[in-house]
Amino acid sequence: MIKPNGYILRIATKEWVDQVFNFAIYYTSTHRNWKEGQSIIFVSKTSKGDAFVGYGEIGNIYASNELSEEEKRQCEKWGWQKALEFKYVIRFDKSLPVKETFIKELKLRGKSLHGFPLKDTQVKEIIKQAEQVHS
Repeated sequence: MIKPNGYILRIATKEWVDQVFNFAIYYTSTHRNWKEGQSIIFVSKTSKGDAFVGYGEIGNIYASNELSEEEKRQCEKWGWQKALEFKYVIRFDKSLPVKETFIKELKLRGKSLHGFPLKDTQVKEIIKQAEQVHS
């Protein structure tokens, strides 16, 4: 089995999209083998349907008990168990609809995109396509 170099994470609300890009942190209950240095490609619902909105590289992974009291309360409220802190996050100038990428062929939509593993070549392909098509 090929170990993933990255994952797709689907962000449910516009507020949480802004939080990811403003604070470079993502709270999750998704069970994956998170590692520092992994690439994460973010998807969110847009007027064009689900679309890639940016990406980042994991810098640190924290269990909920390692977070501030406020963060612990939020994690408890939403059922999150980990916080992924990013070395950097980059928001695409324009979102790239999932249906315009190779992901369309996999017939993944909505929640089934969340936590989907990606090989390094797939991560690079999505980033390149998002930067080229919309630059």
